[in-house]
Amino acid sequence: MEHCERVRVKICCIADRGEAGMAVRSGAAAVGLVSDMPSGPGVIEERQIAGIAAVVPPGVGSFLLTSRRDVEGIVAQQRRCRVNTLQLCDRLPAGAWDELRGRLPGIALVQVVHVTGPEALAEARAAAPQVDAILLDSGRPDARVKELGGTGRTHDWELSRRIREAVPVPIFLAGGLRPENVGEAIKTVGPFAVDVCTGVRTAGRLDPARLADFFAAVRAATLN
Repeated sequence: MEHCERVRVKICCIADRGEAGMAVRSGAAAVGLVSDMPSGPGVIEERQIAGIAAVVPPGVGSFLLTSRRDVEGIVAQQRRCRVNTLQLCDRLPAGAWDELRGRLPGIALVQVVHVTGPEALAEARAAAPQVDAILLDSGRPDARVKELGGTGRTHDWELSRRIREAVPVPIFLAGGLRPENVGEAIKTVGPFAVDVCTGVRTAGRLDPARLADFFAAVRAATLN
């Protein structure tokens, strides 16, 4: 398998400062903060996102998950929330990435590509030169009520591996990951990082035991 010696972990759907601290102490390289979405778990108010982002230590990514597609709205969100990374959960119109770069220098851009079928490969190839990373997830952006993450569903990891091999930027792998399957996902896809929300939660809250098991499974897959 051709993957990084150390696969990083992003813990998503962070609800408060306590969960952020737990994630960071466990070894998370990034935390995900979910703003308004058409569906899915983990949405918190922007003032909460700003409060959490303010205490995320240097070197840890603070990802704002946004469903917005308009540059003006995305820029305004980032300025209110003061995160260091934008996770763009929906498809953006032509030219948006370049405009975001110009308006938000120093802010990392991560484009989500939902792996619904072979067309995801072309979508990832088109986005990759414009962004810092691609995040592969299992949403359905074309559904009547859009699903842009947090579905708890896996997708075709063999296709995700093909995408990882085809693009020149790091790949974050999301979608239905949990302690029981993240090792297989890493071995199959070889991602730069894995991203988990529901798989480390019990009754909607971050579960310290599930979190420890997840990190242990990631370490074991990386070493083997």
